[in-house]
Amino acid sequence: MDTVDDLVRDPHRAYRHLRGTSPVHPVAGPDGTTAWLVTRYDDVRQALSDPRFSLDKRNSTDGYTGFALPPALDANLLTMDPPDHTRVRRLVGRAFTPGRIQQLRGPIQKKAGQLVDALGEHGHTDLIASYAAPLSITVICDLLGVPDEHRVDFRGWTHALVAPDPARPAATRDAVTAMLGFFTGLLADKRRRPADDLLSDLIRVREAGDALSEDELMSLAFLVLVAGFENTVHLIGNGMHSLLQHPEEMALLREDPTRLPDAVEELARFEGPALLAIRRFTTEDLVLGGVTVPAGQTVLLSLAAANRDPERFDHPDRLDLGREPTGHLALGLGIHYCLGAALARAEAEIALGTLLVRLPGLRPADAEPRWRPSMRSRSLTALPVSY
Repeated sequence: MDTVDDLVRDPHRAYRHLRGTSPVHPVAGPDGTTAWLVTRYDDVRQALSDPRFSLDKRNSTDGYTGFALPPALDANLLTMDPPDHTRVRRLVGRAFTPGRIQQLRGPIQKKAGQLVDALGEHGHTDLIASYAAPLSITVICDLLGVPDEHRVDFRGWTHALVAPDPARPAATRDAVTAMLGFFTGLLADKRRRPADDLLSDLIRVREAGDALSEDELMSLAFLVLVAGFENTVHLIGNGMHSLLQHPEEMALLREDPTRLPDAVEELARFEGPALLAIRRFTTEDLVLGGVTVPAGQTVLLSLAAANRDPERFDHPDRLDLGREPTGHLALGLGIHYCLGAALARAEAEIALGTLLVRLPGLRPADAEPRWRPSMRSRSLTALPVSY
């Protein structure tokens, strides 16, 4: 049985090994519990859309506990099955229509330009701290309607949730406490001073009696803010890192910026931030990839392994911006497909395109990039560059 240490140190190598040995593999978690890791494209794709895989923790019978959030933050789309999931997603989905995303492109471009201006003409910087993180924070806070004076750097909170340090268990609890207090105050402020933003819209839905509970309202705000920040900052960071490691591909993209939308798809396939989809629980005995998984078991679907499966993608470990930009699972599939996928794509396209145009001398710095140790997230904590 492999341990999560193998997956943290070199995820793509570990997944390559697991794909070649068994399509569904038992892995030991940090707490000693066992989960079933699915690594092949066809099996992952099937499971993502199979209603017999539940997100509701009440369907677990294998001792799964996971990370315990308070009820006010846990009633979110990542813990729900239909019909509750259908109802809540329909309500929040109004914020992510194509028209709304198109309206956001101008402000995203403006903020990206301001951040590049602040860098100066020549020098060194950490692109995560100086560019990807503040851009992502600004965009998601604008969408939700978080006032300027209430905006904080969410990296500390999200790091404590996504990559908890076993030596510092209090850090995760403190992050949850801080976030609960933040959202409580934020929603109270929005009730006093509603505006044209997502949080005000959701409050109006809640108070109009449209079947949205108070915990669901708070949890939606939590999920949109954390997921909107976490996924996008690392899609930008990972994408830029991949381009820097493949200068010939970066040069082609710089010469032809019209390829940016397709390039974002390939970058997401090649080094997407989500190594795993949100855990699922089998609601009955299932056969997946020829392996029987009993009911009530925790199942981990490896998006990263599926996206580098040679049975689906030719030369999958090669970044190829000319590749057909369809079929990858970096943003999920089915009813749990990433709610903010269109926004994440727009942000990544604008963020990367702005860097390529504005910083023609962009190159890796002497210092090494730093990857966050996490089984779930492939993400950089620092991306040093020179320009």
